[in-house]
Amino acid sequence: MATSRKSAEPNRPRRPAAKTIEARERQLVALAFDVAEQQMLDGTASAQVITHYLKLGTPRERLERKKLEEENALLRAKVEGMASAARVEELYEGAIRAMRAYSGQDLGDDDGEI
Repeated sequence: MATSRKSAEPNRPRRPAAKTIEARERQLVALAFDVAEQQMLDGTASAQVITHYLKLGTPRERLERKKLEEENALLRAKVEGMASAARVEELYEGAIRAMRAYSGQDLGDDDGEI
């Protein structure tokens, strides 16, 4: 017979299981934060847990987070720029085809030659 683990807070309602892996990950991270908080309140937190949260509050950590956010924004802008360049290229090709049609040139497949 399997034994059940007793929760630290028996009155706490159990959350339903998440439907996606990402949601489940967020759920488990939230639980880990709750456990770490409870350990700190009880005075039973390990030095590693305390050090981890102390580092999160440093100016260096905030700057590193800000840097990562800015790098992500830059990457998103680059991706948008590449997509925009592709759209502009398509527009140019369409305009060239239209000019050829207006001038009476043959519109057959020309293998991309302009």
